[in-house]
Amino acid sequence: MLLLFPAVASMLLFLVLPMLAVSDQSFRIFEPGRIGSKEGAPFTTENYTEIILPVYARYFIQTYLLAFCAAAIAILIAFPIAYCVARRASPLVRKAAISALIGLMFLSSLVRVYSIDLTFGSVGIFTWIMSAAGINTNSYLYIYFVIIAGLLHYAIPTSILVLIGAIQNYNPHLAEAAQSLGASAVKTHITITLPLCIRGLVSAFLVSMTMGVSAFVIPLILGRGRVLFVSNLIYSRFGEVANYPSGAAISVTMLVLSLLLIFVMSRIATSFDRQ
Repeated sequence: MLLLFPAVASMLLFLVLPMLAVSDQSFRIFEPGRIGSKEGAPFTTENYTEIILPVYARYFIQTYLLAFCAAAIAILIAFPIAYCVARRASPLVRKAAISALIGLMFLSSLVRVYSIDLTFGSVGIFTWIMSAAGINTNSYLYIYFVIIAGLLHYAIPTSILVLIGAIQNYNPHLAEAAQSLGASAVKTHITITLPLCIRGLVSAFLVSMTMGVSAFVIPLILGRGRVLFVSNLIYSRFGEVANYPSGAAISVTMLVLSLLLIFVMSRIATSFDRQ
């Protein structure tokens, strides 16, 4: 218990109490001209009811949809790479690949974002290709593509690292037994390998999705002011208009939606395990 005390105290001090303060602030009335709500301000649910307005729905839809697409694409790209590293590569190559992936995680977010912008932006090195193909680089669809590319900078290395552990933990003799009984390599991969790695796939998806939903710099720069995430909206509420109650309500709503997503994905993984 003594060893647990520092960790529990840190969690209470730096996580639980701040979240309780945010929750309390989200139910307070905001007075224009003030920074946050005044002490002893009455409670209200207005900060939550205004989130139902269509103008807020656009932020949430953009955030979760683009984060979902980036996480799904990251899983599709990461799983074959993780499988080759975990099952096909030599120990030396495996160590080198894992070291390289960990090194990518320490690369500055600004370097990542501006590298994408200098490649696919309106003045990027592929601009002439886009013009020749008749692609409008100012369209919303293209901006969505660029933001997803920025999210994949984080999602793919993280997903590979998560999936390497999941693939190494399952027993490869089960796949060999299926093939010895006449199953093809593709059927074995779909019916044996993927179900055994489902928890790793769900974990990698949730981590990638979380990083996408909480992204701030990527939509701020690559979105060109036209596509913004919920995190940018929260920053605007807290930092630009000092409307702390509204920003707190959006933060709590975002937290609830994320917890709901985790619950649903966990139930899906559990149902696969039972099957």
